[in-house]
Amino acid sequence: MAKARQDKQREQRIAQEIVVDAHDAAEQAMGWYYYLEEHLRFPFRAKCVAHRAISPLRKGQEVAVVGLAPAEECHHEMFISVTWEERTLAVPLTQLEPIQADRMTRQAVEDWHYWVEQGYQS
Repeated sequence: MAKARQDKQREQRIAQEIVVDAHDAAEQAMGWYYYLEEHLRFPFRAKCVAHRAISPLRKGQEVAVVGLAPAEECHHEMFISVTWEERTLAVPLTQLEPIQADRMTRQAVEDWHYWVEQGYQS
């Protein structure tokens, strides 16, 4: 993934709201989990923007995002629950881009994508 141009405002929000008290990668992951839990408004529609070997979604496919995956699934990467072929499964948040979501949800997803693109992900 190409490194995104540094965004000072986003960097400040991440440092002061999400990973402020984190001392290691596990604490950073939990900071992200709780931030996303508070800021994502479910359900919302999203589009797959990247192929991942661990996910059945195809690039361009639209899905309904129905929640966060359980915390124990999010130690190193954030996963969200989507409905797919009449069942619910967890896919990486980096794989999806909101297409019908409120402003707060869009910002939270963009913050996570930015974190990963900057190479900060544990």
